[in-house]
Amino acid sequence: MDLLLLVDKPYKWTSFDVVNKIRYCLKHATGLKNLKVGHAGTLDPLATGLLLIAVGKFTKQIETLQAHEKEYTGTFVLGQTTDSYDLEKPPVKSGEFAHLTEKDLLKAAAQLTGNIMQIPPVFSAVKIDGKRAYEYARKNREVTIAAKPIEIKEFELTRIALPEIDFRIVCSKGTYIRAIARDFGELLHSGAHLSSLCRTRIGSYHINAAIKYDTANNNFPLDTPNLIKTSL
Repeated sequence: MDLLLLVDKPYKWTSFDVVNKIRYCLKHATGLKNLKVGHAGTLDPLATGLLLIAVGKFTKQIETLQAHEKEYTGTFVLGQTTDSYDLEKPPVKSGEFAHLTEKDLLKAAAQLTGNIMQIPPVFSAVKIDGKRAYEYARKNREVTIAAKPIEIKEFELTRIALPEIDFRIVCSKGTYIRAIARDFGELLHSGAHLSSLCRTRIGSYHINAAIKYDTANNNFPLDTPNLIKTSL
């Protein structure tokens, strides 16, 4: 069985939760026991949106799929920061925002557009001396994470209702939107965190074609042929 499935990841599910559930659903539907299942491009538990699930030979394409550009929509909240840059950790007041104008916000977005260097969050899966950064963070150990090059191809502010700002970002592989929230807040001297995030596109694959979790039946509906991709 060789498949590429487009899945809309539910809120608070990890990417591995989705992989395990899809594997269970496929085993139940087909009777096959040894199914190779993986995902291309991790989403944080508090994010929703498009997750590519590779089955069988398609798992060999995961690296290629992960390299595609991504599109996200979501909301930043100014005036508060968190240790994780999202709502995994509690927000604390970090600055004022009422004085900020639309011009200020657009200028900050422009400064974060193009080829930039980004420092990944401490609460992330970035490896430091063989360990994940979040392992150090959970033990309150300070670590230095090197900045890495990324590309923000588009950074659009779609709604301004301070302290909330809705956005649409198109970016390269390896971009942390939580870190964009941090940097956006720092440029405005107000602080900011990410309050919601949805991945809407990976390359040419769009969330509109993704299957959604069926809460009533406790599964992902895998019997809709047009939602199962059998070739790249």
